[in-house]
Amino acid sequence: MTQDFFQSLMLLILVTDPFGNVPIFVSALSHVAPERRWRVVVRECAIAFGLLLLFMFFGKHFLTALQLTEVSLRIGGGVILFLIALRMVFPQEGGIFGDVEDGHEPFIVPLAIPALAGPSALATVLLFSSDSRQDMVVHLAALTAVAVVWLVVLLSAERMQKVLGIRAMTAFERLMGLILTAMSVEMLLAGIRDYLKTLS
Repeated sequence: MTQDFFQSLMLLILVTDPFGNVPIFVSALSHVAPERRWRVVVRECAIAFGLLLLFMFFGKHFLTALQLTEVSLRIGGGVILFLIALRMVFPQEGGIFGDVEDGHEPFIVPLAIPALAGPSALATVLLFSSDSRQDMVVHLAALTAVAVVWLVVLLSAERMQKVLGIRAMTAFERLMGLILTAMSVEMLLAGIRDYLKTLS
């Protein structure tokens, strides 16, 4: 049970990537009053946690109601991740998500979604859905633990960027973009493989 918990925790940390999101949060919060920034971080983490929790318990029912499959979610998530990764590797005006406005306090987009609760995270918690109560308890504990990691990392995001410097954070962002590109391609290929199996 302990091994399953740590496996789930590490997987969620990788797909939500709080360390890679440090530059995103610092950039998005740069126009927010300093005294409000911690509240925005806590709010966005809570929204992302709530969405992932909702998807973990009711995701399969939601997809069934919309007549969508896990394959379509995997392929669509791969495409979106790939586009976000390209913006990380080749920065464009407006930031990674292209919609950051001056003087605008971010709400849900782009911090909660898709920075934390992105397509890959949603697909991961969807795969966590299980009829076993013990498995659900383990996955719920892992999701709660990863939310605590988000808070610890993102509340100290500005401090981390100051210590490491803008160049180091930019290089780290490009590296994470490269890794995210590989992850998105792998996710897309997995979705295509699953789709081809349904044709045979």
